[in-house]
Amino acid sequence: MAHYKKFRGFRWQVMISFLLFCLCHSVSAQIHYSIYEEMQKGSSIGNLANDLGLNIKDISLRKLRHVSRLSEKYFSINIINGNLNVADRIDRETLCGTAEECFLTFDAVIENPLNIYHVKVDIKDINDNAPRFIKESIELEISESTSAGTRFVLQNAEDLDIGINSLLKYKLSKNNHFVLGEKTSTDGRTFPELVLETSLDREMQNIHELTLTAYDGGNPVQMGTILIKITVTDFNDNYPFFTRDVYKMSITENIPLNSFVLRVNASDKDAGINAQITYSFSTTAQNVLRVFSINHNNGEITTKGTVDYEEAKHYDISVQAQDGGGLVSHAKVLIEIIDENDNIPEISVTSITTPISEDSAPGTMVALIEAHDLDSGENGDVDCQIIGVVPFKLVSSFGNFYKIVTLNALDKEKSSHYNITIKATDKGSPSLSFTKSIRLDISDVNDNSPEFEKSIYVVYVQENNQPGASIYNIQALDNDTEENGKLVYSIINSNKEDLHLVLPISINPATGTIYAQRSFDYEQDREFQVQIMAKDSGSPSLNSTAIVKICVIDQNDNSPTILYPSSDVTGSTAYEMVPLSAKQGSLVTKVVAVDADSGHNGWLSYHFLQDSETSHFIIDQYTGEVRTSHIFQEKDFLRHKTVVIVRDNGIPSLSATVTLTLIVGDNFHHVLPELSNRYRKSETQSNIQIYLVVAIALISFLFVLTVISAIILKYRESKSSSSFTSIRGYPQIDPGFLPSLNNGTLPFPFSYDVCVTLDPSERDFSSLKPHHNVPIESLIDADDSGIGNETVTLFNTR
Repeated sequence: MAHYKKFRGFRWQVMISFLLFCLCHSVSAQIHYSIYEEMQKGSSIGNLANDLGLNIKDISLRKLRHVSRLSEKYFSINIINGNLNVADRIDRETLCGTAEECFLTFDAVIENPLNIYHVKVDIKDINDNAPRFIKESIELEISESTSAGTRFVLQNAEDLDIGINSLLKYKLSKNNHFVLGEKTSTDGRTFPELVLETSLDREMQNIHELTLTAYDGGNPVQMGTILIKITVTDFNDNYPFFTRDVYKMSITENIPLNSFVLRVNASDKDAGINAQITYSFSTTAQNVLRVFSINHNNGEITTKGTVDYEEAKHYDISVQAQDGGGLVSHAKVLIEIIDENDNIPEISVTSITTPISEDSAPGTMVALIEAHDLDSGENGDVDCQIIGVVPFKLVSSFGNFYKIVTLNALDKEKSSHYNITIKATDKGSPSLSFTKSIRLDISDVNDNSPEFEKSIYVVYVQENNQPGASIYNIQALDNDTEENGKLVYSIINSNKEDLHLVLPISINPATGTIYAQRSFDYEQDREFQVQIMAKDSGSPSLNSTAIVKICVIDQNDNSPTILYPSSDVTGSTAYEMVPLSAKQGSLVTKVVAVDADSGHNGWLSYHFLQDSETSHFIIDQYTGEVRTSHIFQEKDFLRHKTVVIVRDNGIPSLSATVTLTLIVGDNFHHVLPELSNRYRKSETQSNIQIYLVVAIALISFLFVLTVISAIILKYRESKSSSSFTSIRGYPQIDPGFLPSLNNGTLPFPFSYDVCVTLDPSERDFSSLKPHHNVPIESLIDADDSGIGNETVTLFNTR
């Protein structure tokens, strides 16, 4: 199992980072770890939380996380114990090739307060790659004339490891002619050499097969082998020779495919087939073979794949030249890649707080973003700015991190959210830019009180209204939203002392609709007011009040009341003496009336109902004063009866009447005999009326008996079940049931309801009652001669 190792100074770095953490809430430090490649997934590298000074509870609370575009594939943070673990296989050779230093970096971010730590993890090499030869065999043709001591440079093995793990040693299998030697090139590389120790004899043996073994310096040691097949030929004593040991060239990234890069050149002093040179790459690196190709005949190197600076900044290529005799030589080609501004900057949101309260103080951080560009140098330098007018600004933080903070106070009622557009621009030529929009919602706080449109509302209501009827709808506005803007209406007080027991109005707490609790009476409550409170549902809640003034509008619901002359006693008559010598226009009496209504409904006017009776008198329409219209003569009637009607000015008009008896004479004894004669005359007429009523009643009774007898006979014939049928008739009225007056007459005509039973013995006139809505005109005698001649009108009522 792979293991890791921290640097010796790590504990001091952690202690210093703790001190800096206490001094500043937004500082940055660097943490260094060292591990070996090929560690198993899930292996612990170290406790990042402890190294950052966090306890287990703070890991989740302060949102410990790592931010990286590459390293997040290889590392993970255990949010339970804070350990930094290996998340994927780490192959040092894949990441860094043959570079001496290989490390992965990421940023550890914690919040509350914000801190960013740069974490660097060194990847140490292990001996996981065996030495490897490019080919499975080496074929050499050696002339038999080759003298002892001649050296043949062999293909060297490659080991992708570094350091001691890549230190190669070679061993040649036992043979009779060759020993192993070494050659060091000008660039410091070592190549194995095959040294001819004894001369070859083609006639004795023309082919020799040797095994070359390469050992690395790792523990355990790994090795690779290659077969050396030697064909003994005629004499070829010159090797190909490159014009330079090292070729250098610089090209720009994104160079077109099949573009010419450079040309290597080697020569051979031999002639013929021994001077024919073939060029090839002496490497197995796939990144080289994928991007470049070499012409085997002329040594031209061209591009066959995309050159990307962000993928590889330089290439180290080994080129081999081999002549027709099998002799080879090597040269080194170094190709440097020049960066171009071909990558658009990117913006990533590391942390965001949404929604944010509208009462957040200026300078509150709402988001943390990172701007990055894969290019290098000025092409990778990025500047960020906010586009548009919003109450936010960017504050540069550690590295390429920016904080978005509030610039001034926010107002949910003006804007419920903001789209913050951030533009990132690099410094390349031409520059490239990228924009990203971040939506930030604003949460509401209860900072607006409800407001009424008016401070005092005046409501007019007709009296005699229906209890429970809606009389007004009051509304308040609250600029807050949701619960903070939901209003509840209530009545909090009244200007009448007794209204705290039973309020005359009620209010719907949700809609503000005001209802009448009872029927209003203008004559009792002409005006009252209540105080309405609108209260929102925020925490703490806010409220405001308004006065509602209820004005009751009068209706004509009261008839005039006559105060004088008083008619409280039934059957009483108001008598007024008028001197016979009274002059024209003399005041006789005055009718006094009042009306409980007000305004036009309380304006009264006085009138005589019958002009024939009142030709001797006039009445003032506005004052009710009764005056003589001319001088009386001896032949004039001594007794005058008149009805005065008092009307109000309402719609419809209501009225009241009073009967006046005006007696003309110098003294009461002067008119007494005439009154007595008229009384007797009236009594005689009343007796005649009684006889007439008795006759009518008797006839009606006989008619009812006849009808009943017919019904009984019909019933017996049909043998049907007995039933009781009411027969309406007009029985003769018993005078004993008529109201008796002082003179024994009916002074006024009335309508009567008569109920007649089938059994004459059970006749009951108890339901005899006056008919309602008697016309006022029927209550008046046109002249005195009518006294005692009144008639009774009968109506049959169901």
